[in-house]
Amino acid sequence: MRIILSLLIISVSFFSCQKQKRNMVDTSHINIRLNLDRFDLDFYNTKEKRLEDLKTTYPFLFPIQIEDSVWINKRKNKDELELYSETQKVYNNLEDVKADLRSLFKHVRYYNKGFMSPKVITMLTNIDHDNRVIYADSLLLISLDAYLGAKHPFYNDYPAYVKQNNTKDHLIVDVANSIIAKQMRPNNKRTFVDKIIYEGKRMAVLDAYLPSVLDREKIGFQEEKYVWTLNNEEQIWRYFIEKDLLFSTDKNLDRRFIELAPFSKFYLEEDNQTPGRIGVWVGWQIVKAYMKNKPVSLRELINTSEEKIFRESKYKPRK
Repeated sequence: MRIILSLLIISVSFFSCQKQKRNMVDTSHINIRLNLDRFDLDFYNTKEKRLEDLKTTYPFLFPIQIEDSVWINKRKNKDELELYSETQKVYNNLEDVKADLRSLFKHVRYYNKGFMSPKVITMLTNIDHDNRVIYADSLLLISLDAYLGAKHPFYNDYPAYVKQNNTKDHLIVDVANSIIAKQMRPNNKRTFVDKIIYEGKRMAVLDAYLPSVLDREKIGFQEEKYVWTLNNEEQIWRYFIEKDLLFSTDKNLDRRFIELAPFSKFYLEEDNQTPGRIGVWVGWQIVKAYMKNKPVSLRELINTSEEKIFRESKYKPRK
């Protein structure tokens, strides 16, 4: 299935050439058309859809390198059908998902006048975590089987820090992040502080696109670890300062404080209490401080250098 998904990514890219009030804007005047097709229903409902019909309707989902026999066997496979059945228990009705998508697309259009809502297709990908959402401008593929709930038995072998976000609530966060990844240039800075502020800018865009989603959900922290982070902001910042990490170009800092991980690596006894990616959270706070001191548009923020944001943010961690 991983080979199939890799081909799908290439094929799709080719085919498409606690509620918060912060960042609330009026999007009621923005009209978007939500076009959503359920490939998951069409594919596994063998009584209704012939394979040739599916290939005509969804040509970009059937790479020519894959023999028809693979798809035929997939539609009959016991494990595949169980996955389909379990997914329908959670996503028999997609009205709430559609509402979230409409709101997201309206907010993206508010800040990016040229944004066009992509065609949305829901599917199953055998819980392929790395490809759970694929956005390619005019197409958005969502793997519903990756969002059945953190306690679903299908995720028993997943580490807690991964499956904690295999939830219906986090689906829209992953969709928004997939859009942001296309809109922001990759970071090419080398210092730790530049990297975390770049990530902080991405989180600020997420704030704008998903103003009603909780901060904890947006960054994907477990609740107790999020509380720990809030209570230890000053200590985290002091550690970065005292260890001379801010202007370091040591790539190991990415693994310790920026990349997805079960916890951040301060090399202290309480590391297990921390969430991974804590550097991203700190960068987010720096960007928030900058935006408080320098009211700028979202586009201006994205185009502002990390050095300028750090210098003018006057960031002071909460005690």
